[in-house]
Amino acid sequence: MREQTLFDKIDLHLIRVLHTVLVERNVSRAAVRLGMSQPAVSTALRRLRELAGDPLLVRSGAAMQPTDAALHMIEPAAAILRAAEGLFSQARSFDPAQASRTFRIAASDYLDPLFLPQLVAYLKAHAPGCPVEVMALSHEVHYQAQLAQGEVDVVIGNWPAPPMELHQSPLFDDEVVCLVSNRHPAVRRGWDESAWLEAEHIAPMPTYPGARGVIDLQLEQLGLQRNITARCAHFSLMPDIVAGSLLVLTTGRQFCERFVQRLPLQILPCPVPLPRLTYYQLWHARTHHSAAAIWLREAVKDVALMLSKQ
Repeated sequence: MREQTLFDKIDLHLIRVLHTVLVERNVSRAAVRLGMSQPAVSTALRRLRELAGDPLLVRSGAAMQPTDAALHMIEPAAAILRAAEGLFSQARSFDPAQASRTFRIAASDYLDPLFLPQLVAYLKAHAPGCPVEVMALSHEVHYQAQLAQGEVDVVIGNWPAPPMELHQSPLFDDEVVCLVSNRHPAVRRGWDESAWLEAEHIAPMPTYPGARGVIDLQLEQLGLQRNITARCAHFSLMPDIVAGSLLVLTTGRQFCERFVQRLPLQILPCPVPLPRLTYYQLWHARTHHSAAAIWLREAVKDVALMLSKQ
């Protein structure tokens, strides 16, 4: 059996006794502060003297004084105790005003275009020392792996069936509508299901080869298929494309309403009764109990709620 090293003989309780005894310079007062009996503190002090090879406290008249070696131990002992406390308290509590950790959010630009800007503004206002990284979602991104490996804190999306192994929380839902140019014939004539299906549609690029978007999955369940003649990897550019063409963009009302104010566009009802779009945030079990990650998820919910009321 190997001989115990010095490190093996030290435990956190001894460090706490050491610091308290040296600060109080009195075994009785140290015992009261530590909630220990005086004999127990004396026993711990003997162990500390053996470890240090130094008396640590020596009598000077009626009082006890720390030795030179002991004086050099006070601050390192305090630092060890602070670090030990922080080791677990950081997992249990989070102070955004004092924190400096990085928040990483992955989201597509098919969200309300005000959502991510307002989320970043919220985070910078409440957690000014925390850098924020907003990452794109595309067919090249494996967001499940990013969440599992800690590369992303939350993913925000509206997939019909998110992975069951991830935690999720709903943010808001939205009515499905159609965005068209003011010049589109349907603005004057209106349209029925058949006319809408035959119209030229623009849709986002698939998130991976062969993937179907939310709208097309919903249509497939109804036995319908629309006429997609244009695709774009940048959802936020689609309203400008629609404004200069006769293409139809079918998506959530909240997204569309942000663009009719500045572009020659109109929002029309979708003639096919499609379910409302549900947006949510996803996260991995590794951050489920993290105080910082919980605070971030609450911030995401607060911003989503604020926008849904506008």
